[in-house]
Amino acid sequence: MAEENSIFVGTKPFMNYVTGVVMQFTTKNASEVMVKARGKFISRAVDIAEVSTKRFLEGVVVVKHININSEKFQNTEGKEVRVSTIEIALQKVNK
Repeated sequence: MAEENSIFVGTKPFMNYVTGVVMQFTTKNASEVMVKARGKFISRAVDIAEVSTKRFLEGVVVVKHININSEKFQNTEGKEVRVSTIEIALQKVNK
């Protein structure tokens, strides 16, 4: 799937992400959108996927699959740390 159909969750207001997901499906006519997050933003990504599918796009979009993983990187002190990641694939339902 193209990177352009991915929503990376961070510190912006919650509804900005929900609007982004809805816009991908409605305006850009995407068949699948990936909501991605790391660390402390994982719970926010789950909330974004749930609000998008259950309130704004109910019956139109469903959760296709969820991938969880972890990434290793060096922090600012040079110490190697692991951070959890999640990818939630949302898919348009064919009626």
